[in-house]
Amino acid sequence: MIGYGFMGAAHSVGWRQAPHVFALPDQAEMAVVVGRNADAVAQAAAQWGWQESATDWREVIARDDIDIVDIVTPGDSHAEIAIAALEAGKHVLCEKPLANTTAQAEAMRDAAARAAERGIRSMVGFTYRRVPAVTFLRDLIAEGVVGTVQQVRAAYRQDWLVDPGMPLAWRLQKEHAGSGALGDIGAHIIDMTQFVTGQEVTAVSGTVETIVKQRPLLGSGSGLSGTAAEGYGEVTVDDLALFTGRLEGGALVSFEATRFATGRKNALTLEVSGDKGALAFDLEDLNSLQFYDRTAPEGRQGFTKILVTEASHPYVAAWWPAGHMLGYEHGFVHQVVDLVTAIAEGTDPHPSFEEGLSVQRVLAAVEGSAAHDSAWVNVNTDVAVKG
Repeated sequence: MIGYGFMGAAHSVGWRQAPHVFALPDQAEMAVVVGRNADAVAQAAAQWGWQESATDWREVIARDDIDIVDIVTPGDSHAEIAIAALEAGKHVLCEKPLANTTAQAEAMRDAAARAAERGIRSMVGFTYRRVPAVTFLRDLIAEGVVGTVQQVRAAYRQDWLVDPGMPLAWRLQKEHAGSGALGDIGAHIIDMTQFVTGQEVTAVSGTVETIVKQRPLLGSGSGLSGTAAEGYGEVTVDDLALFTGRLEGGALVSFEATRFATGRKNALTLEVSGDKGALAFDLEDLNSLQFYDRTAPEGRQGFTKILVTEASHPYVAAWWPAGHMLGYEHGFVHQVVDLVTAIAEGTDPHPSFEEGLSVQRVLAAVEGSAAHDSAWVNVNTDVAVKG
């Protein structure tokens, strides 16, 4: 694993837990974790269960005993590491968003396609797909329980930047993060919308805003917190992105990605409305779905809570008896299960780098729209389609 921050901890839980809970077709050993600070990465290795630590990722991917490379670094290094790992014959798991630019994502997609010809697999870490309730929501839509999708509402709201004294972490610098709330959490709701509906976003109209434009320089940081040093620096990414999208089938989607929703800690919500019913998911209540059956008798219509903890639900059979809840970390376990299974079976895992590229194109189109007075922009051609 290359990188050892917040996502490094989450991915490590996945790698450590998966073989102890699921009957994997092949076993994965947590061989080495890589980071630039020798002392800090050694401490991470000891804490999270990696056999050793290193500071040079190029040396690590050249090793014969490494089969999979898991990339959890900031977005500015995704393309270089992933392409080098694929060319070295390593399977690759890369955190989302796939890259910082569409060009980088296209290069990664092309490298993945070349590697696939040699049996080398690649996957993007859109982990929320693997929350059992989200996978089940996708399955229900595919079964037709909501009928024709007519409207989608997707929001991801956090508040960790409301304090203007929060220091200038890498997520607030375009050269490292690519974009702000749009790419960091907006990428999740774009992917989730496309995943559950089975339709890509074809056009967008949006706006972005940087609410706090200068912040204290970072002294030290961990995860989404940090301490300030002397001086201030420019925030070069967005704090808030609001945009509308149109799906292939014609339905409109409203998207909101913000790190300034005071009081909201990790509020990802998705609601899909169709002519036969509706389904709603809330990450802060991640073991359940809300289902409205419009075909039921009028006097019995209303949203019903489905507790997604039965053995018949996706991923759940390997865990606890019904009603014994799963949490945030379990999606990372399921991610490992799906990747290792695909590698062992010689199949292509999802989401693929091609799917990661599709999200990157939506992100770029939103930025293009925001730069042109919220004009509608065609996602695939990056051309304004109407004013």
